Amino acid sequence: MSRSPGFQLAFATPRKLPKARDLSGRVVVLDIAFASDAGGGGFEKATRPFIDALGPRLRAWVDHHDSAHHALFAGDPRFVLATKAEHPACPEMVTRELVERVGPVDTIVCHGDFDGLASAGKWMRGGEEPYPGCDADARAVDTRLGWPGPIGARFDRAIRARGRDAALLGLVVRHLAAGLEDASLWGPIDAAGAEIEPREAEARRLAEGFAIVAPGVALVDVATRRSPYDKTCLLLLGQERAKISIVLDGESATFAAAFNSGIDFLALFELSGGMPTVVSVPRSRLEEGLRGLGVRPEDVSRLALTHPKPTAS
Repeated sequence: MSRSPGFQLAFATPRKLPKARDLSGRVVVLDIAFASDAGGGGFEKATRPFIDALGPRLRAWVDHHDSAHHALFAGDPRFVLATKAEHPACPEMVTRELVERVGPVDTIVCHGDFDGLASAGKWMRGGEEPYPGCDADARAVDTRLGWPGPIGARFDRAIRARGRDAALLGLVVRHLAAGLEDASLWGPIDAAGAEIEPREAEARRLAEGFAIVAPGVALVDVATRRSPYDKTCLLLLGQERAKISIVLDGESATFAAAFNSGIDFLALFELSGGMPTVVSVPRSRLEEGLRGLGVRPEDVSRLALTHPKPTAS
């Protein structure tokens, strides 16, 4: 939890939402997807109880992730929901007209990535971009198509390095909300950004282990990792080798493809929502995913033996 002038901030993920009782007053939720059933639980155990607990204190929920549950709120003006195809990033959905219609809020709950933090900063500015090109930077960062400008890149590196540091995330929102007026705030942000370099280096080392397991499918098991690594970087390096990259890490398997690839992992795994082109599922669903991608049965069996499910030590 953090605080910026006039607002309380809470950083969240679809499955790690704050307790409604800990949030002050009127609440707006930005860039938080409805939880899917990819890892168990999902909408009924995470999202709906949070919505119900907030009740009338929830003034707006603005999000751009696909979900079969969006239809439940089609008649509720508080919910401004879109698909990833309709809005590649959330800040562009935070308009001056929307902020004025919703009216005063006391607490902003947002995702702790650049997309979410930029949405919060823009809301605090009444729907005005924190800096020219911020919306475009958010689209580039959230889709990994093209490159953000130098300002967006500085923020993105810091957030990827310390995405669980609420103090840093609060500082980023404060800097964005103030329109980057206080240059001294770049100091701790750039210092955090420098911490991503060894993680990217480890990702590049791990990427050497990618194997083409089927046409257009590259897979790597990071059981040999020596230190923390940047998963986003590793997935992108895999996509340089094949259309689809798969990273096995402990009990999870992450499938990723380019935003404009047309691939829908939500449909492949019959998930209720999330990002169509990036999903993390339990490692036990690896074989199912490989079969769905057209990997030959004999190769699926071979890969299952080569990359067995980790056992507890």
